[in-house]
Amino acid sequence: MMPRALFLLTVGSTLGCGLIAGVFFAFSSFVMPALAKLPPAQGVAAMQSINVVVLNRWFLGVFVGTAGACLIVAVASLVSWSEAGSRLRVAGSALYILGTFLVTMARNVPLNAALAGVSPEAAVAAETWARYVPAWTAWNTVRTLAALASAALFTLALVQSARAD
Repeated sequence: MMPRALFLLTVGSTLGCGLIAGVFFAFSSFVMPALAKLPPAQGVAAMQSINVVVLNRWFLGVFVGTAGACLIVAVASLVSWSEAGSRLRVAGSALYILGTFLVTMARNVPLNAALAGVSPEAAVAAETWARYVPAWTAWNTVRTLAALASAALFTLALVQSARAD
């Protein structure tokens, strides 16, 4: 039987991964394509604004909080490796931490930092924007798929644990 704290952290991780997957899905599926249709100066300015506004307690609380919860879930699951769902919880945790959180830090954040240094009206803005949109969207799609797969693995872990009880 899964301890109550681990159950609650797994549910929280599932919800956090699903919520983040939805946010990132929205960006890959319609936000970035819409911004890409704008004149480059407007697209750059809009994305620069988004990159500032996203740094708020609601988004960061879920994004970073889910990574923290995943880390705790992974450690607890490694300690209780023989319990039902442990392997799925570790896999879901690793996928979110590596495929969503670390990809953000290693790929999307540096792209955002580079874009922040460009004046939307500068001659280089159009060229920068033309490179930024496909690169950022590709890495964002990786983050989306990793977060969604993590949510699915956590869901399967909860089902496995419930069946074992």
